[in-house]
Amino acid sequence: MIMYDILLFAPFQPSPGLAIWSLVIFLLFWGIIGKLAFKPIVTALRSREDDIQKSLDSAKEAKKEMLELKAENDKIIAEAREESKKIVAEAKEMGNSIIKEAKDKAKEEASRQITNAKQEIESEKNKAIGEVKKEAGALAIAIAEKVLQKELSNKEDQASYANRLLSEINLS
Repeated sequence: MIMYDILLFAPFQPSPGLAIWSLVIFLLFWGIIGKLAFKPIVTALRSREDDIQKSLDSAKEAKKEMLELKAENDKIIAEAREESKKIVAEAKEMGNSIIKEAKDKAKEEASRQITNAKQEIESEKNKAIGEVKKEAGALAIAIAEKVLQKELSNKEDQASYANRLLSEINLS
């Protein structure tokens, strides 16, 4: 009998009552665990999945915005380079214009100074000629006066006397 009792208590021996009670306990356990554990776990997993999806969407949006910003920055840099080229070209043009204007003014000033110098030279020349004529006239009058005072009868004496006076006046 001992052997029979050992066979009755075998853990792997199926009995219909034990199988039903095991099934009822398993279903109750599954229901309780499902309500208490699986629902919060599924809810947490879905929430985590939503958060991950939102993060991925945000990352895609951020990447898209970064690409747009990069394209915009490249455009701005290209525009800035074009603008700087224009400014440099304008500066060169302005510099060339200033140099040309300065050269033109210098030529004009030189021309004006040359004209003024020519006029001044002409004026001084006329003045000098006038003074020479005046002195020559005064000299001629002085010679004539002295010739008349001496009253020379001989023309040779008059000519030699006039030459001597002329050389005396030039020497003084």
